[in-house]
Amino acid sequence: MRSIDTATRLCAVIGNPVEHSLSPRIHNAAFEAAGLNYVYVAFRVEDIAGCLAGMRALPSFRGLSVTIPHKMRVMAHLDAIDAIARHVGSVNTVTNDNGTLIGSTTDGPGALRAFADAGVSLDGKRVLFVGSGGAVRAVAFAVAELTRAEQICILGRTPERVAAIVDDLRAKTAVAVASGHLSNALTEAMATHDVVIHGTPIGMYPNADQTGVPAALFRQGQVILDMVYRPYRTRLLREAEDAGCTTIAGVEMLVNQAVLQFETWTGVAAPAAVMRNAVVGELAKEQQDANRRGQRKLGGKESA
Repeated sequence: MRSIDTATRLCAVIGNPVEHSLSPRIHNAAFEAAGLNYVYVAFRVEDIAGCLAGMRALPSFRGLSVTIPHKMRVMAHLDAIDAIARHVGSVNTVTNDNGTLIGSTTDGPGALRAFADAGVSLDGKRVLFVGSGGAVRAVAFAVAELTRAEQICILGRTPERVAAIVDDLRAKTAVAVASGHLSNALTEAMATHDVVIHGTPIGMYPNADQTGVPAALFRQGQVILDMVYRPYRTRLLREAEDAGCTTIAGVEMLVNQAVLQFETWTGVAAPAAVMRNAVVGELAKEQQDANRRGQRKLGGKESA
């Protein structure tokens, strides 16, 4: 048991629900490996104003990871917000600097670091986003502002959400932007884009047998990032790999956004390998548990 005393710095993830967050496992493993007197916990929060007021009043409360449904709501209670987070319109990281609360986003930069770790440059590339949710928005702005991508294309099932992202990208960045509906534009877009970022929940547990992109559409040499990280190797990634694509698991984005949070809060280099091993180990355990449950059901030993 790590020693906790009056010098311990507190970090936490807030959301509702938050019970299944992997962030405590990732960050506590990192703090321990780095020998830092920090601890990270998970809080289910409904009163976001009260939570931020409490953080401001507690000098030892150093950092927050912010997840659904508070990524936008938290912005009204901060003293400063970095440029990318303002453009994205959401914050996933809060840093308490002696009572001054600073908001930022590590989702997009974390995805870019995952590409860099895989040896993939987005400069000059045509980048396709499958989906139009908040995570897609965050990564799309990072691609637009922090790389030299040739073009971004946003495909989704909700025209209003697609239009909102596209309009903001065109207004706030210089990147060329295309868009379309997933029902009729996916086949052509897959044939003309170098990098594909899947940002829908399709393929996530408990529907791990599903995929957001038909296997026949993958091309050898494409780079595929699936934001889904439960399961660790989604059907989409397996089929893309079989087609000769370079694949990047959603865990890499998850870990790298946490790496950036860790370094912001502590000022020291993050033990990225330790953080990755912590989350991959937890996901492997979840997979084993799911497999055992499936075997019991097949054997008729578990009721429906």
